[in-house]
Amino acid sequence: MPGMVVFGRRWGIASDDLVLPGAFELFVRILWWIGTLILYTLHKGNFDCSGGGLLHSYLVVLLVLLGLIALCLGAIVYVSAQGTITNPGPRRSIPALVYLRALLYLPEIVWACLGAIWVSDDSQGCEPATVGAVIAAVVASWILLLATGLGVVFVFDPLGNSRRLQQSAPGQLGVRDLESSEGSQFLYTARSVAAKVWECRLRLLCCCLPQDESHRAAFSSIAQLVSGFFSDTDLVPSDIAAGLALLHQEQDKMEHHRDPDDILLHSPSSPIEVDLEVELDKAAHCMQFAAAAYGWPMYIYSNPLTGPCKLAGDCCRSQAAEYDLVGGEHLGCHFSSVLLTTGLGYRDFIHVSFHNQIYEIPFFVALDHKREAILVAVRGTLSLKDVLTDLSAECENLPVDGVSGACYAHKGMSQAARYIYRKLVNDGILNQAFSIAPEYKLVITGHSLGGGTASLLAILLRSSFPNLRCYAFSPPGGLLSKALADYSKDFVLSVVLGKDLVPRLSFPNMEDLKRRILKMVSNCHKPKYRILLQGCWYEVFGGEPDDSPTELEQRLEEELSQPLLGEESLLVRHSSSYQSLASDDSPVHAAAHLPLFLPGRVLYITEDGPSRRSCFTQARYRAEWSSETSFRNILISPRMIADHMPDAMLRALGGLTADRPFSLCPSSSSSLGNQHPTVM
Repeated sequence: MPGMVVFGRRWGIASDDLVLPGAFELFVRILWWIGTLILYTLHKGNFDCSGGGLLHSYLVVLLVLLGLIALCLGAIVYVSAQGTITNPGPRRSIPALVYLRALLYLPEIVWACLGAIWVSDDSQGCEPATVGAVIAAVVASWILLLATGLGVVFVFDPLGNSRRLQQSAPGQLGVRDLESSEGSQFLYTARSVAAKVWECRLRLLCCCLPQDESHRAAFSSIAQLVSGFFSDTDLVPSDIAAGLALLHQEQDKMEHHRDPDDILLHSPSSPIEVDLEVELDKAAHCMQFAAAAYGWPMYIYSNPLTGPCKLAGDCCRSQAAEYDLVGGEHLGCHFSSVLLTTGLGYRDFIHVSFHNQIYEIPFFVALDHKREAILVAVRGTLSLKDVLTDLSAECENLPVDGVSGACYAHKGMSQAARYIYRKLVNDGILNQAFSIAPEYKLVITGHSLGGGTASLLAILLRSSFPNLRCYAFSPPGGLLSKALADYSKDFVLSVVLGKDLVPRLSFPNMEDLKRRILKMVSNCHKPKYRILLQGCWYEVFGGEPDDSPTELEQRLEEELSQPLLGEESLLVRHSSSYQSLASDDSPVHAAAHLPLFLPGRVLYITEDGPSRRSCFTQARYRAEWSSETSFRNILISPRMIADHMPDAMLRALGGLTADRPFSLCPSSSSSLGNQHPTVM
């Protein structure tokens, strides 16, 4: 940190990122040198054939080249391991070593080409074993050269050579300079270039999608958000990885030292405890429908052995007459899995749509006779179009009658909710449902993207159906303004499991995470390669969190707020984030995005016992009421993604409502069948 500057541009790696890849290449080169030496020793008497002298010369020069390259790599690994992330002074010689290593590529390429020519043209009459040995050396040379080329492409930073940015920032920009017109113009130019680069990346990633106006607008909006978030830092990916590893261990230390008496449980006789049990039972029932909305992928994931066989009889069979209410599906696999998962019959469904575009996500409407409800289930993220809907995270006005205060919400999910609202109301789907069961109540549910969309849909329908209820499982944290979040507490219940990332995902939380990563990497006195190796060991095997001293104990904290020395970025000379490491209240940290919150009341489910357990030990869960203030920090954990999966939520709710633990691993799907036979 910051990115290494060589060949007149900034790259996506820092000078301390060459330890591990350099050590790996050094190991390969030494093995190759030893192998080449053995080949040369065994065949040195067999080069008296036509062209044998050239082949002999090839192996001799190859040995010399490999020796020089190994020495250069050893120097790069040694120097790159010196210093710390924010102290690149001991690594000042890295650019010179990189230039030397690049020069050694020229004779290596030339020699690899000549070796290929000699083997093909001048090896007639030589023993096949001798020719085969030289061919192996030539092939190995080309494999390493191609691997190096791929590595260069991987660390290439498109923003690293922007001449416009260099011309826009002739001087050093500090916090005060950022308020000047020159500093503002520099940051505007930097963000404009970064936005264009990110938009190109999105277009390339989503090249299979139609490039219509709606997709182009989404690409542009997402690119501006992403580029704006990263524009004031000079972090390379390995810095972020090291910061996350340190932060995870720091959070675990705080959790281990937390006093258990700080956790207050409601007494069994409390009215809210009775309400908690009732809500848990209803949530467990609705979660089955939220999981069913994912269609056959979720069904196969939950039933890897029996699922394909059960669906095989329904897929690829003409069912146009029978399933005429289903839209957006041709084979019938999705609807068949919904029937198997929910246990409902064909006549219980009013409308099923698997149509999927950006801002238009699948949903179904069914008659839930068990709970006497007309149930609307919205699907979560399952396609690239859904990801674009998720990433359209800027705010959009969502005015609601009777709500005082600012009313705005996540744009992508707001658009998706409006789409479903139009289908339900304008197309008369709800009227049809209530004409069949007028005494039933309206219930809306969904998971992840579906949970956020379901919450906004409930807000839109609240005026017409005042008794509706919404159960949102793992909804995104950056969803509603404070006024709308408070308004939704009367009819929306959010269910969050463990350290799930998505309910904690919002721009204020991401900004907080960025500041904390900067502090962690700036304060740690260890070299980056040790941080990453120890972090990987801790993630895989556990153990005690690292409790080593930091640089804060060795130097004044004010020094950490000074610009980084040694290397500098071509994009952002001095980041505002570096200038304010000593204070979270710096003006440069003012919220650039409007704060968004979880919808409704929050039911928080956690797993009792140690955070790491054997696959075959029992898991017990606990549930308690929480608030949006408990989700203001992103928790780094291996379970931050696993706790978001629908099967994990099903398992936790099943364990709570059945009042007995599950005994299998979180990834095991058979446990779902023990508690939820309809999901099988």
